[in-house]
Amino acid sequence: MEFERPWLKSYPPGVPAEIDPDAYPSIVAVLQSSLEQYRDRPAFANLGKVLTYAEFDVLSRQFAAFLLGELKLRKGDRVAIMLPNCLQHPIATFGILRAGLTVVNTNPMYTPRELRHQMVDSGASAILVLDNFAHVVQEVLPDTQLRHVITTGLGDMLGLPKGPIVNFVLKHVKKMVPDYDIPGAIRFRDALAAGRKHELPEVSIDPQDIAFLQYTGGTTGVAKGAMLTHRNLVANMQQASAWIGTNIRYGEEIIITALPLYHIFALTANGLVFMKFGGLNYMITNPRDMKGFVKELKQVPFTAFTGVNTLFNGLLNTPGFDQVDFSHLHLTLGGGMAVQRAVAERWKKVTGCTLVEAYGLTETSPAACINPMDLQEYNGSIGLPIPSTDCCIKDDDGRMLPAGEIGELCIRGPQVMKGYWQRPEETAKTIDADGWLHTGDMARMDEQGYFYIVDRKKDMILVSGFNVYPNEVEDVIAAMPGVLECAAIGVPDEKSGEAVKLFIVRKDPALTAEQVKAYARENLTGYKQPKYIEFRDELPKSNVGKILRKELRDAEKRA
Repeated sequence: MEFERPWLKSYPPGVPAEIDPDAYPSIVAVLQSSLEQYRDRPAFANLGKVLTYAEFDVLSRQFAAFLLGELKLRKGDRVAIMLPNCLQHPIATFGILRAGLTVVNTNPMYTPRELRHQMVDSGASAILVLDNFAHVVQEVLPDTQLRHVITTGLGDMLGLPKGPIVNFVLKHVKKMVPDYDIPGAIRFRDALAAGRKHELPEVSIDPQDIAFLQYTGGTTGVAKGAMLTHRNLVANMQQASAWIGTNIRYGEEIIITALPLYHIFALTANGLVFMKFGGLNYMITNPRDMKGFVKELKQVPFTAFTGVNTLFNGLLNTPGFDQVDFSHLHLTLGGGMAVQRAVAERWKKVTGCTLVEAYGLTETSPAACINPMDLQEYNGSIGLPIPSTDCCIKDDDGRMLPAGEIGELCIRGPQVMKGYWQRPEETAKTIDADGWLHTGDMARMDEQGYFYIVDRKKDMILVSGFNVYPNEVEDVIAAMPGVLECAAIGVPDEKSGEAVKLFIVRKDPALTAEQVKAYARENLTGYKQPKYIEFRDELPKSNVGKILRKELRDAEKRA
């Protein structure tokens, strides 16, 4: 029996039900197409420096030629990138791919323990690292298979006189570059110069070749490398392009890339999809500096914006953000975590642009569901499955559930990863025999085919036998005047088994726990109301701004 796809009756006009995941044999083929069409258009910008597609072509080709001609790396070798958003990042990423190698995206804030695990697990042969973090690489180097280290300063691609000034200030004034000593390390600019001496050979890339080893699950256990093939990423580019392409001006878009390119959301949505559109990726190196971020936004006629809820919320609460020119902005995409209604509604009010919620996973390259681009108001859903994607809700026994019932969201499509690197057992637990990827997210589907995330399975709180979903509690309390951010977890309770504990960062210093409880009583049924409230100056977050409930739970256990 054919799988029913009720969402097709709700599909936006002009969006096809299917895409051709084999339209391009590789990500490199998509890149070549853009390089031919948009050579004179700006491709990447950072800290005042802009690279055209033609300049980007030359630099990424030089890096690819260096990897093959100088380092003698072979097809399939893994190369790690440990950088924040800077021009070196896309140059290296596309250089590695053009050489037929695999990119291992690495969080530059990793501790030695985390970095050691990822380098050992991936078996990376080379790493490109920012000077600020090279001391961490130095510490783990003897325990890894890394044979080549390439180092770079944040100012290295900014030209004269700005580049050397930026590097000097970071090292000697702000003291942000700890000393390190890595014998044989090569400077990035020297690598590009060496690459000029070599012709880049024709590299045969198969659609099933691994383009990225994208690590995930570090907050829930041992980080696993999702094997994302060229076909996976090409499919997701095709899917996202089909979905949002009706709202796009090819060769003219300027997208704000504030989420780090080492994260799957920015990597695909910004770095790959908008490259396919011939757009300009305007990269923000330090979005946590909200005042500096807003200052930059005032200088750019940006048309598109991606982010997570905490990023949007932070900007909305930064003085001067409401004075930014939003007249060109026509696309705002939120993902990575639940978008809260209060944030979405305020974003629309301030910017005039609807915050469209999307859903994806590292394992799905990442996009799986997106709301229609012509959505006028926040609807609380993660949207509809994108073209060539099936979604369903399953119970614990693997049976598909009808509309309205809550179960685990499962996804099937050409963007689903090949599996976890060297972890067949973990792969088998996640992708079943019928090709369904089990997300671990509790969700429901309505009659029109829209999907709604209820919460992560493991985050669910059981109060007197009733399921409490932290997202719902947080959504309600986040809308309360005086609350900046909040997070809910379950804590042991003698009477009810578990009780809700709420952590709050105040916007209004005078806000009291009693006021919060009174507001909760008005908006939440009894068992969902927080029994305990703790005010904090900040909440623990991942590097892309996702609030880490696990860290809050761990702290409670230690208390």
